Amino acid sequence: MHMPIHLLYIQRERKYLRMGKTATLSVRMEPSLKRDAEKIMKNLGLPASQAVTLFYRQLVLQKGLPFEVKLPNELTRKALEDALSRRDLTSYSSTDELFEDIGI
Repeated sequence: MHMPIHLLYIQRERKYLRMGKTATLSVRMEPSLKRDAEKIMKNLGLPASQAVTLFYRQLVLQKGLPFEVKLPNELTRKALEDALSRRDLTSYSSTDELFEDIGI
């Protein structure tokens, strides 16, 4: 029985790397996010499958997400709660009035 050979093309280096067995990943996301991300990947010459593989490799190498994820601090959390509940908000009749108030 012959196993299929999977190759990963590295465009920058213009070479193929042999990949081991592959697994399938199914992801649900907002269509607009998918479309916007795919435009960027196309400009980079990077298929979505390779982008996901790169993300997973970095996840393993970094032993965590390859970017910082933080919860808002107490001040930011309070400001978000106030804004969502429309509490302690200042209203302005024009942008000129707002800019004058904040010194711009």
